[in-house]
Amino acid sequence: GRPGVREVLFNVARAGIRFNPVLKIFDERQITENRRPGRVALTAVMRKTLVILNAMARDDQPWRYAAPS
Repeated sequence: GRPGVREVLFNVARAGIRFNPVLKIFDERQITENRRPGRVALTAVMRKTLVILNAMARDDQPWRYAAPS
């Protein structure tokens, strides 16, 4: 992908893992249950973040926390 977009997503994903419980749990699950290396798990968080942002833009809705199941 484009380097600028990838860099921003990388930084957003790292911050999300630290401060967003949904992304933190997702990252931990990628590493423990799916046995992904840390960098691969981070890439999965980057993609999940992009999917969430795209859905928010598509639906014109703000972020809503939903407890992970």
